[in-house]
Order: sequence, then C-alpha cells, then structure tokens
Amino acid sequence: MPQMITKAGSALAFLLAIAAQNANAQDATAGAKLFQQRCQACHSTKAGQRATVGPNLAGVMGRPAASTTFSYSTALKKSGLTLDGATMDSYLAAPSKLVPGTRMSTSVPDAKQRADIIAYLATLTP
Repeated sequence: MPQMITKAGSALAFLLAIAAQNANAQDATAGAKLFQQRCQACHSTKAGQRATVGPNLAGVMGRPAASTTFSYSTALKKSGLTLDGATMDSYLAAPSKLVPGTRMSTSVPDAKQRADIIAYLATLTP
C-alpha cells in the first residue's frame, strides 16, 4: 500500500510540474494583444514600415541592438547586445537598468507578459 501512495504522489507531482510548465509557456497570441496594448504606440512591426517613436521591430529577435536605420541612443548603440530571448527579457523588465541611457522608458514588470511579448516578437519576420 505505501508503494502505491508513493507512485500516486510521484504521478501527481509529475502532472503538477507539467501543468506549471504549460502555465508558464510563452503565448504569442497573448503577446500580440499585449504588444498592441503596450508597445504599438511606439513600435511598428511590418517589414518596411516606417519607424515611429521607437524602431521597427520586424526581425528584431536575434539581431544586434541598434542595427537598423532608426536613430538609437548612444547607450544602445554602444551596448554590444544581441537581442535574444534572455536579453529581451532583461531589457523589457528594466530597460534603463540593462542599458543606462537608453531612451526606452516603458517596462514590463510581469514575467509572463514579457515571455508572451517575446514569443510574439519572435514571429515577426524582417
């Protein structure tokens, strides 16, 4: 009997771990909605679209920071960052903490929202 309880407990722990992992999974659809609410006022997303207050983000994931024709801050130009998932997560959490002197002032404090926005950004092709 104790062995059955242990197996049941292990199975329950496994299922809870899977559920937690799925709850934290990135959701590009939710990210698109969040982007529309929080980012779209400053950033365009379609290749060839004119940059507005912030740079066009088409193809942003994986490229070097400050690598398009947008007029970036000196701080971002000198940062040497590559905009991968981890860097974008840190930047969106606290832009001026990662890059002191950046002009981006909007942050996304919620980790799940950042993950969703990053998942959406990853869908944008150059």
